[in-house]
Amino acid sequence: MSQEATLSFDDKTYKFPIFEGTEKERAIDFTKLRSETGLISYDEGFGNTGSCQSKITFIDGEKGILRYGGISIEELAEKSNFLESSYLVMYGKLPTQTELDLFSDRVAENASIDERMRSMFSNYPSKSHPMAILSSMMSSLACYSPELATNDRAADLEGFDEAAAYAISKVRTIAAAAYRASNGLPMIYPKPGVGYCDNFLHMMFSEPYNDFEPIPEVAKALNLMLLLHADHEQNCSTSTVRMVGSGGANLFASVSAGVGALWGPSHGGANMAVIQMLEEIHASGDDGSKFIEDAKSGKSGKRLMGFGHRVYKNFDPRAKIIGSVCEDLLNKMGVSDPCLDIARKLEQSALADDYFVQRKLYPNVDFYSGIVMRAIGIPLNMFTVMFAIGRMPGWLANWKEVASNPKGRISRPRQVYQGATQYAYTPIEERA
Repeated sequence: MSQEATLSFDDKTYKFPIFEGTEKERAIDFTKLRSETGLISYDEGFGNTGSCQSKITFIDGEKGILRYGGISIEELAEKSNFLESSYLVMYGKLPTQTELDLFSDRVAENASIDERMRSMFSNYPSKSHPMAILSSMMSSLACYSPELATNDRAADLEGFDEAAAYAISKVRTIAAAAYRASNGLPMIYPKPGVGYCDNFLHMMFSEPYNDFEPIPEVAKALNLMLLLHADHEQNCSTSTVRMVGSGGANLFASVSAGVGALWGPSHGGANMAVIQMLEEIHASGDDGSKFIEDAKSGKSGKRLMGFGHRVYKNFDPRAKIIGSVCEDLLNKMGVSDPCLDIARKLEQSALADDYFVQRKLYPNVDFYSGIVMRAIGIPLNMFTVMFAIGRMPGWLANWKEVASNPKGRISRPRQVYQGATQYAYTPIEERA
């Protein structure tokens, strides 16, 4: 027997069906709420509103669960890598060896960008923010491969396999080029025959005639960080991609909008805030001890950035994974950085202090990913760009899910108007 929710309003009763997801999540179907009652639901920020039914990622924040396509993030971190997990996110299944080889080959073949596009980087003002460059360049890909960006649903879906590998490869190359352009450095061509992350590090840090050779732990840590960020359900940027895609926009236009949404400090800037906090603590001459006491007092305005999470109420499963890798990386690199020493102290204090334990203010993935990127040498203004590289598979998967739905509706939220009521136009000479 199907369940229903009852709404009583204005001496009338309305019934709305309740449906259930595969993980027993239940939702009231308000699709006909406005047409039947004349009412709309109000939920600022959509925190209690399901905007779609999706098969991509499952999160249970109460239990600290994150799964891509049914596979736990812990198992993927241990046994998989970024490209294989990207395939899982986009296609809903682990690839066969043949499928993975084909996908990896497509990514490798698309590492270079059109020479005409390369010349565009030199036209940006010096010190341009890499996210601004990344967003505009991802959108520009539609100009250089128009056959993959037709804005025709059937045609764009038919070319999805090629377009997805193209986007995942190009975002890394564009990101590295944006970094170098914003620092007045010459661009570095991708290197044939090397892995996804090794190639990115090469394009970021190599110099003409002097290739950057990272230790294996650096590429491994970067690969893991990207894997952990591949998708995270209906967050701000992913919802943006779905909304843009719902209007029929092509894949590149949609993910470009995702980059723009991610650029916001309340969304993609969390790991930047961690490093900024550490730098401020160091500049004050504190080793972290005073900062912790100030944060506990609740009167100083000081907050531990990178601790706790809006979704995960007990612990962030990604943090447990990257935390141990972060420590191994720092030990292997032998990095001497007072900010990283402060980070260790904050971590140890927060995990042992009852004040933070009782409030479940544990280190989250942003805390550790910020430390990893600082240790690798990635500058602060590139942190959100790195997030965008990692999140690309999830954006692509969500675009595909929207585009593949023949009954999909264009996103069109409602509002509750609170402005002026109707009044007559006044000629300008009569206005006070």
